[in-house]
Amino acid sequence: MSYLSIEFSLLFIVFFAIYWCIKPYPKLQNIFLLLASYCIVVSYNWQFALILFGYTLVIYLLSQLIFNAKRYSKLWLIVALCAAIANLALFKYFDFFRYELQSLLNILHISMLLPVISLVLPIGISFYTFHSVSYLVSINRRELQPVKFWDFALFLSFFPSIIAGPINRAKTFLPQITVLQPREILEPYRAFTLIILAVIKVYCLGGLLDENWVTSLYSNPMEYGSLDLLFGLYSYALLIYVNFSGYTDLVTGMALLLGFRLPINFNLPYLAVNLRDFWARWHISLCLWIRDYLYIPLGGNRHGFIRTQINIMIAMLLSGLWHGAGINFIIWGGFHGIGLIGLNLANRFLGKDLIAKRSILLARVITIHYVCFAWLFFHCASFTDAIDYLVAIINNVTVANRYQFETLAIALLYFCYPWLKNLPNNFTKKMSQINYLYVPLIYILVLWITIYFAPTGVPNFIYANF
Repeated sequence: MSYLSIEFSLLFIVFFAIYWCIKPYPKLQNIFLLLASYCIVVSYNWQFALILFGYTLVIYLLSQLIFNAKRYSKLWLIVALCAAIANLALFKYFDFFRYELQSLLNILHISMLLPVISLVLPIGISFYTFHSVSYLVSINRRELQPVKFWDFALFLSFFPSIIAGPINRAKTFLPQITVLQPREILEPYRAFTLIILAVIKVYCLGGLLDENWVTSLYSNPMEYGSLDLLFGLYSYALLIYVNFSGYTDLVTGMALLLGFRLPINFNLPYLAVNLRDFWARWHISLCLWIRDYLYIPLGGNRHGFIRTQINIMIAMLLSGLWHGAGINFIIWGGFHGIGLIGLNLANRFLGKDLIAKRSILLARVITIHYVCFAWLFFHCASFTDAIDYLVAIINNVTVANRYQFETLAIALLYFCYPWLKNLPNNFTKKMSQINYLYVPLIYILVLWITIYFAPTGVPNFIYANF
């Protein structure tokens, strides 16, 4: 069930009313939240709910062993982490690695047929795996005390963030679950503004981009001119941003209405002046998770310059692999790893932030073009499709271009964006200053206009696939 569907909106209104009717009883609210979260998982597939519950039970029991077995806590932590990774690998990567390993066995003339297992990727598995790792590590570090099973189950299944994040940290999110005092609605004007912004981004802008340009350009690149295909790169970069950040806005707004705060996940990523800056702004919760639970345990930057670059490449390759079991995702991660290493080499031998110190605009333009080029491999279904798109860009210079106006419009939007970025905050401020009786009418009017201009159908959340 899409969070942007009419059905979900009506159900959420009913849920919201009941949820706040039991405001004096936070534990009862938690139970209600847990049931709602599992109902949403069941709406995709009832087996997904069984997998989630079984996983939750196993990880919770192992976390108890980590906390109670003082002498062997690290051993139990390793067992628990292996169990979490094995569960993710089974459902997300088994078929990919089975195919690759079978090909290797055939090349080596080893007569062994690996089993074919048809597995459907459970919704949200990547995100609740990351959440559970955060909990296990925090328990081992004694950053928090073990919580009750049902509180832990809610932490893993919390419906605003289970489908596509953001990634919650146990030590900051669990205290919001285990509160004893009644919750309050947090920043209601900001919450409703975020929900409206999400509808504008995902429903209208994302839908128009996908329907009118991205799908057609990527499906038949040989039919378009080079300028059109470059516009396609920019269009997909904008599409994935408005789709993913729009989803984050939506669930952040819903969480605020339920009395919870989710971590910030985006901070104007396409205004980054280099790739390091980009990853400090894009999917921030994932970037910080990779830094704290992968890059730093590998050694971070503590063992010399060369080892640091190796750790960066490993982290980015695994980041690519996390997004999907396919060679294109690994290539995408590799491009970002190469870019970060190149940046470090330039900083070391040519001077730190050489370009940005001379021209912020030039640094931003170079960065966004590198990011857009890498998105090509992220979006294309296969390596061959990505190469065909690149070949078409090179060969179709003489082909007539259809989207000159759109290319200029998207470039103008990019250069004007620094002056437009504060519009949502200004809108929120204005809403808080007018008569509260008019506020619902304004929100409804904005929503109606957005839906009127949006294409038909409910768009999917791109990151729900990861």
